[in-house]
Amino acid sequence: MTWVSSAGGPLLVAPRTALDRWQGVTDDDGPVETWGDYGRACSVEGYIGTVPIGDEQALVLGEDPALTTFLPGELLFLRWIAADSEAAITGAARRALRAGVRWDEDEDLVWSAPGPVVHFDSALAGAEAEADDHLVVDLAPGRYRVRAAYIADDDVWMILVRLQPMDEAG
Repeated sequence: MTWVSSAGGPLLVAPRTALDRWQGVTDDDGPVETWGDYGRACSVEGYIGTVPIGDEQALVLGEDPALTTFLPGELLFLRWIAADSEAAITGAARRALRAGVRWDEDEDLVWSAPGPVVHFDSALAGAEAEADDHLVVDLAPGRYRVRAAYIADDDVWMILVRLQPMDEAG
């Protein structure tokens, strides 16, 4: 399983077709909001949001620079806040989905993906994301309802970000 890390800022899920237009940090003088595309990603409040990349939209996984992976069978970005092992956190995520997640009301949006996307640290330029520490997610083109929730119990703390094709979202 591939886990994507961040140097401290938000992670990005960008259409593969738009990678060459994402510039990451272009200027690190002044407030973070002025640091180019990375600054735009940092301006997203909460667990999820979107930013434009040309005519397309990237999904921002914000709030916490947690290690993140994608569980394709569940269409789920799993963000590791605290757990003893990969098995513990993936098992807890799947159990939470089966039990019924109470999604955060403020973390609900619609996102259009033109097909495969690349998940990487938003501080990097998109062209650099293809080299290492990234994850390619083979999404079907379409609109997705995206919801997020923070879940914690005694042993596992995580953020779940679920994608639902719009024809299935309720």
